Amino acid sequence: MASTGSAGAARARRTDTPQRARRRLAAVAVLALAALGAVPAGGSPASATTTPTVTATGAPAGEGTFTVGILNDVDSLNPFTGIVAEAYEVWGTMYDTLTGTSEKDFSTTPALAQSWTTSADGKTWTYTIRSGVTWSDGVPLTAKDVAYTFNRIMKGTYEQTNYGSYVANITAVTAPDDTTVVMTTKVPTPIMTRLAVPILPEHVWSKISAKDVKSFANQTDVVGSGPFRLVERKNGQFIRLAANKGYWNGAPKIDELVFRVYGNADALGQALKSGEVDFADALDADVWQSLKNTPGVVTYAAKYYSFSELSFNTGAALDDGTAIGDGHPALKDKKVRVALSYAVDRQALVDRVLNGNGTPGTTIIPPAYSTLHLEPSNPYTFDLAKANQLLDEAGYAKGADGVRTMPGGGKPLKLRLFPRQESEPSQQAARFIQGWFKDVGVAVDIKVLAEDNLTEIIGRGEFDMFLWGWVVEPDPDYQLSTFTCANRSYKDGGDVFANLSDSFYCNKEYDALYEKQASQIDPAQRAETVKQMQQLLYDDAPYILTWYDDDTQAYSDKWTGFVAQPEGGALLFQYGTYSYRNIERKKATAAADGSGTGSAASGSGLGTGALVGIGAVAVLLLGGAGALLARRRGTDADRE
Repeated sequence: MASTGSAGAARARRTDTPQRARRRLAAVAVLALAALGAVPAGGSPASATTTPTVTATGAPAGEGTFTVGILNDVDSLNPFTGIVAEAYEVWGTMYDTLTGTSEKDFSTTPALAQSWTTSADGKTWTYTIRSGVTWSDGVPLTAKDVAYTFNRIMKGTYEQTNYGSYVANITAVTAPDDTTVVMTTKVPTPIMTRLAVPILPEHVWSKISAKDVKSFANQTDVVGSGPFRLVERKNGQFIRLAANKGYWNGAPKIDELVFRVYGNADALGQALKSGEVDFADALDADVWQSLKNTPGVVTYAAKYYSFSELSFNTGAALDDGTAIGDGHPALKDKKVRVALSYAVDRQALVDRVLNGNGTPGTTIIPPAYSTLHLEPSNPYTFDLAKANQLLDEAGYAKGADGVRTMPGGGKPLKLRLFPRQESEPSQQAARFIQGWFKDVGVAVDIKVLAEDNLTEIIGRGEFDMFLWGWVVEPDPDYQLSTFTCANRSYKDGGDVFANLSDSFYCNKEYDALYEKQASQIDPAQRAETVKQMQQLLYDDAPYILTWYDDDTQAYSDKWTGFVAQPEGGALLFQYGTYSYRNIERKKATAAADGSGTGSAASGSGLGTGALVGIGAVAVLLLGGAGALLARRRGTDADRE
């Protein structure tokens, strides 16, 4: 039996919310989570404990409540289990990390660690943990909690699915006193200030065994240290969090933060128009377009750090090389994958699926990270004649029905393609791809799957192709690790568990380059290695990148203080909690007749109020918690 995780894999993707996928297959074990009813969380006296005002549909409301509409529910509030981008977003409001990420340029900022030093040989790191931070239940947060969190991951198996790449080079983590953490590494490594791991309270999580953690829901009496704390969750409906008014990095200006789930982008768009939500994230292109020029609504297309892809099953296997799954054998042939790379019109997908809100995709580090992104030397331009020629030369002849067969009259090239039920762009892209592949003699059977089902199927290797995407972290290590041989599925207790790899790509040359970049301290040298890895992946074509999407967001003009990351980047779903801590309802302004209004002119872009908010926040250098937004984000732009 194969197990993978709870719902979609934000894996590190956001699940394609129809438009973005953070982590995708974070590969979690598929164990039933406890029923997710409305559960009040215990904790800090600063948190709201009274019954909230609710709308007719049951979602909390109020002047101090900021409501974010999302298209994918959080799959798990357990940081070791969740994989969708929405999960990472909520964790980022509940837990702090050791260091943060600047809103200006993605540089490292202090967080729980207020400072750090490294030894002359680069293999011993000493972090000074800030004093005076408390967990939401009043217990002091100390260096021992940090050491516990990292040691649990290092010693665990299940716990490494989401965070193993961060600890792979670490040999020991100790806390000699309450404000000091010491980490030693095998070799110098560039990611020691990029350890995007939620720090967990030892006094809570030490009571949860390695066996029980797989089914631990973490939604009752949740204890965290972040700017918000969980108050209530109703599965499939909403998650409500109360502001931590004593937060060490500045109290949020709002009182409550609500994530409200909608079944489709049309419903979310209507909810924004009606004032039921204040912010709509990852909207489908047509819905976002329809909101333009709507009174009271500001539309905003953020340059985002994600990509969407068509993924091939290159030969499903466990991390020890044992074959699993039922993928079509033709997709093990690099020649076939390269030929099909010429049969996808990426510009047409951007124009016709995204309505132009994106750019054609090439390599796995998005252009937003300009020093690391590679534009390939041999671009796969849309060329059906070239694709046909390459397949002919490789011996895949067309039969009387126009469908090619494997060399020697073998198995027909009839492939399964799985787009996601939650993502209309995913389904639209699938239909285009089906037509183009037919033109080169490859038959495609489309079957739309829910993300949680798809995650399990991918982990077992029971697929030929699927559409999803990833949100890529500022440091490339995590994303690069998803293509290593070691990150293929694995067995534990007789069951198969999905890991980060979803294409089952395995190349020893790539693995060697991965190890090399992991110890390169010089940024220019490391960037060169990262570009070599991107070129190798592009040449071997385990993925066809379809596009880099814009994050099509929209919000009510009654709010101000949004902080883009970086300039022109996302307002929410960032690496940090900048916007959540700084947004506030606009104050009423006096009109010429003496009456008041709290509404600003709507339009496309941030608007004056938002720009003022960004300027005001620029002085706040300390990065917030920031859950790993690197994971699969549910956007089609994301995990497509």
